Amino acid sequence: MIRWGLIGTGLISSAFAADLELTDSGTVAAVGSRRQTTAEEFGERFGVPNRHDSYEALVADPEVDAVYVGTPHPMHHEDALLALRAGKHVLVEKPFTMNAAEAEELVATARDAGLFLMEAMWARFVPQMVEVRRLLAEGALGEVVTVIADHGQWFAEDREFRLFAPELGGGALLDLGIYPVSFASMVLGTPDRVVALADPAFTGVDAQTSILLGHPGGAHAVLTCTLAAKGPTQAAIIGTEARIEIEGPFYAPSAFTLTPREGEPQRFEPPHQGRGMLYEADEVARCVGEGLLESPVLPLDETVAIMRTMDAVSRSGAA
Repeated sequence: MIRWGLIGTGLISSAFAADLELTDSGTVAAVGSRRQTTAEEFGERFGVPNRHDSYEALVADPEVDAVYVGTPHPMHHEDALLALRAGKHVLVEKPFTMNAAEAEELVATARDAGLFLMEAMWARFVPQMVEVRRLLAEGALGEVVTVIADHGQWFAEDREFRLFAPELGGGALLDLGIYPVSFASMVLGTPDRVVALADPAFTGVDAQTSILLGHPGGAHAVLTCTLAAKGPTQAAIIGTEARIEIEGPFYAPSAFTLTPREGEPQRFEPPHQGRGMLYEADEVARCVGEGLLESPVLPLDETVAIMRTMDAVSRSGAA
């Protein structure tokens, strides 16, 4: 049973706390906010016993085993470092950091301290992704040729909203595009070629980014993300022997169809609980319980490689 401390009291921390109520792998022992009133409100909603008015007090709490970082993107690096330096295991909300250099520092710090660290890319752990990886490992698709994924959401133009705010790490790529990029990494690994096209929103952050990744052996990933329209948020893996099509939203618990080149389609709809964030919490508990310092499902070197790909996309797509 992991005793979690939550840094941040926003929507994503609320979703994480709600999902923890559905599993016996952990519980929220403490919450930290910049204001005591906010910590108290969050604590009342989720029955959190320890409520702190600073992140420093949260990471110093002796009743906390692991810290979940649910603050805005630019704060992930600083807040995760704070927790690691306090001797806590850490789960950092996606995107892991703003860039690869920050990711490398977090990984080095965790490894030097002998602490567990993982990006909270919950899409990697939801039930259908477990089945997808099984089919890939069994060779059901043959040789993978193409990966396709999109993540499009519509947001009203509001300068104060975090996705439009440059100072809060806004833009489609970091908040939405990370899902397709991580999905492509899971299937194909690290690309050796990156091409991107981006167009800005009214505040200068990217409103839409389209990505083409080339991989050794010739496989391609075709990925898109946008703040301007609600897309199907589906994904597909196309191989020489079969294809997998994951229903939207592909990054949350959903169903998928395996269609062989010859034969009848087979639909998979694995059972699930909650929003799907409990599965990443279960993985942290499993790894910590087994003495692992990183998850074999989402290794730290892969997380750093994904951030390098994101950096390359930003450079390629820049006007």
